[in-house]
Amino acid sequence: MTISCFVSAQSTEKITAVGSKRFTESYVLGELVNLTLHDAGLKAIHRQGLGNTAIVIQALKTGQIDVYPEYTGTILREILKRPETEASIDALNAWLKPMGLKAAIPLGFNNTYALAMRPEQASKLGIKRISDIANLSTEQQSTLRIALSPEFKTRNDGWSALIQAYALKIKSKKVLEHGLAYDALVRGDVDIVDAYSTDASITKNNLTLLEDDRKSFPRYDAILLMRSDFDEKPLQKLAGALNEVTMAKLNNEAESGISFEMIARGFLNKSTNDQSSPTKISRFFNLLFGPDFLTALRDHVLLVTISSTMALLVGIPLGVVAYRRPRFSTWILGTVGVLQTIPSLALLTILIAVLDQIGTIPAVLALFIYGLLPIVGATHIGLMEVPSTLKEAALALGCNERKLLLSIELPHAKPIIMTGLASATVIGVGTCTLAALVGAGGFGDLIVAGLAVNDQALMLSGAIPAAILALLAQVVLTPKRKAINK
Repeated sequence: MTISCFVSAQSTEKITAVGSKRFTESYVLGELVNLTLHDAGLKAIHRQGLGNTAIVIQALKTGQIDVYPEYTGTILREILKRPETEASIDALNAWLKPMGLKAAIPLGFNNTYALAMRPEQASKLGIKRISDIANLSTEQQSTLRIALSPEFKTRNDGWSALIQAYALKIKSKKVLEHGLAYDALVRGDVDIVDAYSTDASITKNNLTLLEDDRKSFPRYDAILLMRSDFDEKPLQKLAGALNEVTMAKLNNEAESGISFEMIARGFLNKSTNDQSSPTKISRFFNLLFGPDFLTALRDHVLLVTISSTMALLVGIPLGVVAYRRPRFSTWILGTVGVLQTIPSLALLTILIAVLDQIGTIPAVLALFIYGLLPIVGATHIGLMEVPSTLKEAALALGCNERKLLLSIELPHAKPIIMTGLASATVIGVGTCTLAALVGAGGFGDLIVAGLAVNDQALMLSGAIPAAILALLAQVVLTPKRKAINK
């Protein structure tokens, strides 16, 4: 009796889910929180790179994560929609309380938004402050090429706030992931990018940060945002533990190819040893044979297997109806065809809004929808190609419609249906990489994290296995040509 109670208690022990957004610093801070909870004897997982503020807040409200690193300015402007540039923690919590959230554990540094330029160009144009851009002629402003991160372009405290505060006439034509924007700036592909003041790339590339002389941006003091019922006491050791210089150093280590876990562990252990940056090739193979790879493989295979099975179970009956009831075939094939044309990100966004959650469920449903057309189409074609003489002979021998379908038509159509399943699975393997954007895991986690920190080895450790998995699915599931010709 005692043993069974103990086992039951162990199995129901809560696992704390730590979230993070899709940029270097958030990954590092999320891992610091995750390891601090582990060190306190608590079970925790880090759901990395969930996406922008709206997606992460949705995950927090619905209980899919319990805590994540955020910034006071983002809480004020994006989450609470308030005009203040600063507020006390008590004030923040009074405003957050109706949402079932609270803020706690200020981490000790301010990471404000900024605009960055190459120093030689800023000097040539006489630009030191953001207002200097507004003082340029309309023609000069129109020649400046600006690239913004997706979130900064759409945030209330981002690009729209700058245009209003400084009356800028410059237009943003490019949207680039934050980790890639600095490379584009250094190469001369763009002239201005949005930046975080603690970004390692600023110092590394000797970039010029433009002064926000009209104080458009609020303070962005790093803090932990959590559910109201979350106990923050095990995380107290992180309060005030970081400053701007230290955070920039940790970001630099992440962008040098050192894993988030190693960086966080080194900081928590106060390691003074400089960690050497591995080469791209050695880092790629370390990632390929590391524990993260096995987790990504498991998640990727499960997502594709579940969604493809669902598509098979629904797609075959729909194909049968389209074949047996020709008047419905146009509607059925047309509907699954239209669903197939919806862009992946658009479909995921719609499903998140409809289901009011992120993670596995919207990802599986999206993959299921994309798998329908190949299977429905293949079933319909396969049944259409069953020789009429074969069906007539079966009916003459006393087969009813059900026996005819199960014993003659479907077995004859099986090779073509399997070809459709192979196509659906390959589509699923490829599309599944986008599931990382909604926190569903898989090889997309490695690709998205690599994009966030501009780490080619990390990107390739997700992209290459995903491509190989798609090829394996095609080879294993596609029937031999000889089988089709029987």
